[in-house]
Amino acid sequence: MIRTYKYRLRPNRAQTAALDSLFCQARRLYNAALEQRITAYQESGEGIRYPAQWVHFRDQRNKCPEEYGLLNASSVQQLLRRLDKAFAAFFRRVKAGETPGFPRYKGDHRFKSVEYRYGDGCKLREKDNGQKRFYLQHVGEIKLIFHRPIPERAVIKHVVVKRVNDKWYLCLMLELPDQEQKPQQKGSPIEIGPIGIDMGLRSLLATSEGELIDNPRWLRGSLSRLRVAQRRVSRRKQGSNRRRKAVRQVARLHEQIANQRHDYWHKLTRELAERHALIAIEDLNLKFLNTNRHLALSSHDAGLGMFTQMLAYKVEETGCRLVVVNPARTSQRCSRCGERVEKRLSVRVHDCPECGLVLDRDVNAARNVLASAFSSLGRSDQDLTWAAAPSVS
Repeated sequence: MIRTYKYRLRPNRAQTAALDSLFCQARRLYNAALEQRITAYQESGEGIRYPAQWVHFRDQRNKCPEEYGLLNASSVQQLLRRLDKAFAAFFRRVKAGETPGFPRYKGDHRFKSVEYRYGDGCKLREKDNGQKRFYLQHVGEIKLIFHRPIPERAVIKHVVVKRVNDKWYLCLMLELPDQEQKPQQKGSPIEIGPIGIDMGLRSLLATSEGELIDNPRWLRGSLSRLRVAQRRVSRRKQGSNRRRKAVRQVARLHEQIANQRHDYWHKLTRELAERHALIAIEDLNLKFLNTNRHLALSSHDAGLGMFTQMLAYKVEETGCRLVVVNPARTSQRCSRCGERVEKRLSVRVHDCPECGLVLDRDVNAARNVLASAFSSLGRSDQDLTWAAAPSVS
């Protein structure tokens, strides 16, 4: 099981300057490797891959320490592998008949991370007073906010140093042993049984228990501030320091919105995974929402893909089971009698003419999602066992 722990770095002025120089050399090496690939293909008609590039840039680094000397061997290897993956993804999309963009040169504002192999030029250290420091070769011991302890049996595999809006972050990629599923007993104070969830934009989530979780609309709530900041950018002269400051202000606002969304989904998915024996959700294709000119902004603002991604890995650490079902006709079928009740998207109430059931359409859909999950498991509501299953469906 792979997990990434992210920490905030607090470098001093000298260390910030050293990090800037390190990233500048890494960016130049990446662009030089991209240029080498393009030139090799133009001259010979054949591409050049990672092994040959590694030999070339390893020798270049040894010959010209002033050009690439701040990078150690593992960081150079990871940069070249990153470029290799970019080309592999490009050719894969070409074969699939898509129209992908060609790997591009990185400007200073587009190059945001450098990766290391843990123990090779980087290491976590502990001072006598118990404070943690992150040592990085050619930079020194950097103060970090160690807000989250690393599990005892975790093995740190890779380290990524990131720069986002003039802030520095440390990402530790950990390899953890697979967690044993914790059996949940019926009647436990934190256990309230299985639940079906319907995702939407009016209400972010509707549960089979009748709960509607409101959409905070993080982006829409900040649009007025964003408009002011973006107008300030448009009034500044191209290439001026004042324009760069205005652009950073816009970036900081977007970062704040993204952090709010991220924090909200982290807390909600953790609560769901810890409280329920089984969670059933729809296998939604969000491409329709993200490309619809009427729904795209609301869809991106909601971050429903982030919800499913976070929920999928959080259930692995609890006694919960996640079941993904086909979303077809969950909103049109009555959850009590099974009768098909056609309704447009603007109709928000399910009113069944056969059995008389009247309730919110999203809650009705959530109950159908849960029923579909039971059907796929071959169980009825009464036969559902409370002990969690070890796998994720």
